[in-house]
Amino acid sequence: MRRTGSSGSMRAVLALLTLLASAPAWAASLEFYQTVNSEEVGTEDTFVLTVVTKDAPEDAKVRLPRSDDFEVLNSSRSSQRSISLTGGGPPVIQDVTKYVLTMRANRAGNLTIPPAEMSAGGKTHRTDPIQISVKPGRLGSSSRAQGGTPQGRARDPFANLPSSQPDPFANEPEEDSPSIPRGDSDLFLRSSLDRDEVFVGEQVTLSLHIYARVDLSSVDSVMMPKLEGFWSEELDSPSRLEPEQKTVGGVPYRVYLLRRRAIFPVKSGTLSISAAEADITTGFLFAGHRLHRVSNALKVKVMPLPPGGPPGISNANVGSWRLDVDVSQTRVELGQAVTVKVILEGTGNVKNVTPPKLVGPEALKIYDPKTSDKVTPVRSKVQGRRIVEYLVMPQRTGTFTLPALAFPFFDVRTRKYEVSRTEPITLTVEAAAGGPSTLPSSSAQAPDPAGEPKNLLTPEGLRPVRFQARFVAPSEPPWKRAYFLPLVAAPLGLLLGFALLGGVRGRLATRSDADRDRQQAKAARKRLVEAEKLQAGADSGAFYAEVEKALQGFLGARLGGPVTGLTREVISERMTTAGVAPERRARVLYVLEACDLGRYGGGGDAAARQQVLDAAVAAMEGWA
Repeated sequence: MRRTGSSGSMRAVLALLTLLASAPAWAASLEFYQTVNSEEVGTEDTFVLTVVTKDAPEDAKVRLPRSDDFEVLNSSRSSQRSISLTGGGPPVIQDVTKYVLTMRANRAGNLTIPPAEMSAGGKTHRTDPIQISVKPGRLGSSSRAQGGTPQGRARDPFANLPSSQPDPFANEPEEDSPSIPRGDSDLFLRSSLDRDEVFVGEQVTLSLHIYARVDLSSVDSVMMPKLEGFWSEELDSPSRLEPEQKTVGGVPYRVYLLRRRAIFPVKSGTLSISAAEADITTGFLFAGHRLHRVSNALKVKVMPLPPGGPPGISNANVGSWRLDVDVSQTRVELGQAVTVKVILEGTGNVKNVTPPKLVGPEALKIYDPKTSDKVTPVRSKVQGRRIVEYLVMPQRTGTFTLPALAFPFFDVRTRKYEVSRTEPITLTVEAAAGGPSTLPSSSAQAPDPAGEPKNLLTPEGLRPVRFQARFVAPSEPPWKRAYFLPLVAAPLGLLLGFALLGGVRGRLATRSDADRDRQQAKAARKRLVEAEKLQAGADSGAFYAEVEKALQGFLGARLGGPVTGLTREVISERMTTAGVAPERRARVLYVLEACDLGRYGGGGDAAARQQVLDAAVAAMEGWA
């Protein structure tokens, strides 16, 4: 069988590969321009500047526009090569490079974005400057849909070209908040609320996040906002920082949750939430920096409960609640107690809500209850149960009823007042075998004010209570007795004895502290001798570790406390407080720093080790 077209196809493929290898020879003419996605923005808005080069030489160098009127929050670069076949002619190859800058204006007014520059083939090419109108405040995302095409051009060259490296922000939804603070755009704190308008007693969730574009090492001294006018409940306090990727104003951030709290306003009006603060350490090891950051303040509009509610309803009775009653037994013998639990379960301010009080007939004595709570946050909502446990003691036989209970509340889901009710409880009290039908009251065992005896109920019957009076001659006053003076003087003697014992113990402790310091200093010098033996060995890390331990032990003895684990700054402050001379402080810090570098940086040669050893010996000698 004869094949046709195979040789032509091979030639076409070879021609295409040749064209790809020599793309600049077939490329179209050089193009260089810049665009913005909006020509009218606010001072708190971000906008995108795109600088495009088309068929630029390989040695081309692009300088992006810079101006004090604008702040660059983020930048990215993407390159693309496209091949188009048209009408049987030779393929057209285009190389396009795109620079995307997320920017923000530093002031309001009619501002000019300077031209970008490109140096290629000994020539300098410049784009046209761009005029942009900046208004105070935030205009929102509506203005960003305007403009976006270069002056004198109809379309973006990427519009119809498939890309293996798409713009990372092309389809990313932009958050309306938080606004990126000026000067701290790489690392800032942000407090946020899940809602800013609620009813009094309704839960609001307060969250504190870190937004970072730098590596975090640790977070210390987190101070949450003052919550005046709120009752709060901790929802989440992560022990480890877990990052989440988010984009704010076109800028990618790693977001870390620090705290999340449920807060319940206890009064109506516009309530303020002050700023939170935290100390954040960035970087690692010797490149770390400790930074202090302050979050934004917040306001909450708290509306009073709508009219038409039950009289005297509490602000804590807001949420979704269900009332229940649990009784241990409904049929008992006289003398046995009954446990009644009033259970209020639901979502809301569990620890401040008050279930209705259990009441009953006079034949049932109800003792003061004990209350227990179980709070279980679920999906950033506080829910749980409050249990009020009563002990009920029947006083006589018969059938008695504990009336039904009702708990009125304002349901935040339906925005209506609701009432949760229980059923009445009937208790049957029977007499024990051979026992009475009524329990004696506590007042039956004492005489009445008139002096007449009362009757006491016993299983054998009723009997009178008789009282007999006895007269006793007054005894001798205590101050005339022999033991009075020694008893009065005894506390003074004990006080003097304790004072004397304390002074002796203080002197002994002072001596023991001094002896211990001398022993520690002697042990440190002995350890330094051991380090000298390791100087010529192959394990440089062991040598530097021994020198560091010797010097730290010596410092602990001289400064009156261990210094292991303290930073160089803290050690320097302690030496300054102890009155150590500046030369000696500098020598100590030099040895500690050299030990760190020696352990982690290779160890250095024998001369460097000898220098460190000599400096350590000099730091210990002649210490005042």
